[in-house]
Amino acid sequence: MKKRKQAWKTIGLSLLLAACLGSGPVFARDYYGFRIYLNDKGREEISLSPEAMDRRERLRIPLDDSDRPIAPERLDELREAGFRPLVASRWFSTVVVATEDSAAVERLRAWPFADSVRWVWKGTIEPERKGERPERDDSRLTPSDEPTKDFYGYGQKQIEMLKGDRLHREGFRGEGIRVAVIDDGFRNVDRIAAFDSLRLRGTRDFVFPERSVFEGDDHGTRVLSCLAAYLPGVMVGTAPKADYWLFKSEDNRGEFPIEEDYWVAAAEMADSVGVDLITTSLGYSDFDREEMNYPTDRLDGRSTLISRAAAMAARKGILVFCSAGNEGMSAWGHLCFPADADSILTIGAVTEKKRKSDFSSTGPTADGRVKPDLVALGTGCAVIDPTGRLRFANGTSFATPILAGLGACLLQALPALTPEELRTLFRQAGHRAKRPTAELGYGLPNVYKLYKKAKHHAKN
Repeated sequence: MKKRKQAWKTIGLSLLLAACLGSGPVFARDYYGFRIYLNDKGREEISLSPEAMDRRERLRIPLDDSDRPIAPERLDELREAGFRPLVASRWFSTVVVATEDSAAVERLRAWPFADSVRWVWKGTIEPERKGERPERDDSRLTPSDEPTKDFYGYGQKQIEMLKGDRLHREGFRGEGIRVAVIDDGFRNVDRIAAFDSLRLRGTRDFVFPERSVFEGDDHGTRVLSCLAAYLPGVMVGTAPKADYWLFKSEDNRGEFPIEEDYWVAAAEMADSVGVDLITTSLGYSDFDREEMNYPTDRLDGRSTLISRAAAMAARKGILVFCSAGNEGMSAWGHLCFPADADSILTIGAVTEKKRKSDFSSTGPTADGRVKPDLVALGTGCAVIDPTGRLRFANGTSFATPILAGLGACLLQALPALTPEELRTLFRQAGHRAKRPTAELGYGLPNVYKLYKKAKHHAKN
């Protein structure tokens, strides 16, 4: 053990010297990212928010070692050796570090706390500058769309198909429920009139922690509008009174497994701050390097880091919604990861006629489970874009938050139910509940019927 530690220190010094001896102008350089699986993450104290502890106590979920963060001294050793920690996971005892040395995998394996090491990324540290705003920009982005006579505006159909409007009329719009949206960016959400009533609890960009989630990418803006927009006559989301945490985990500069690590970190923070529900419209299968791709036989809910993390979030008492993917017409054709995870609700897309959207990914999982679990409108969904205007968009990316918002409403309406019980009721409420298929799962759920059935059983 002593020899290994000494070797580790020598390697670290050589890396530091190499960095210091570099000369000439500094340009954007390629870095390599390695995921280290730790055999010992130290004995740091568990620290969860009061809301997280309340959820654990209410659902009788005990704390365990997966709740313990990686000790700071582990990360300090990596820094001292010339590596740059990018993201870490307490659930899985992993750290991803960046280095300019492509051969560093062997050196990292020599670290006494490394169980194994995997290459997960290549790229530059510097963020893209697209979507940046002037330092001071207080202008408001308001829609030019003509209001309709319907309260939900152009989003009327997507909530009516699920009977969510009837649930709203009962007084349940997600109030008091904490929702985390994990996506690729929420450009201009802080300036768009449709989000003026947004109950925002916090944000975090896990790819570039120094940046605002309100700059850059905007897929998350459209996703969030399905849940939280509130412009009667133009667009009203399915959970306009819920509390929101907005997390960016997608790095659109490329496609590498490190994005799974960012997603895991976002899910862990969601757990830490005490969210009740996670909705995510991200999925992975093919990467920029072919050797990193996943085969379809890994769609078993246990083989990839991100799928295990989605299942872990569910075990921590969080109701998780995930898009099935838009690979229905591609060579891949199947679900994307983490849509294969157990104990979560995977959402596919349908048309207004309740037929599968051509692009919607299909199941089942590699181990034979029904996926997707449910479907919602995914063709011609009303969304708010980063200019504040209403648009119509296609994707399981939008079917998922439409249904997830109603999941928040049901958590408010049925506080005695556990997430596991609610998942079961969701499946039973689907229009294909008795004959689930690989295309539609258990079908389009009637959430009002679900609510009334649960209330009836509670009384009896």
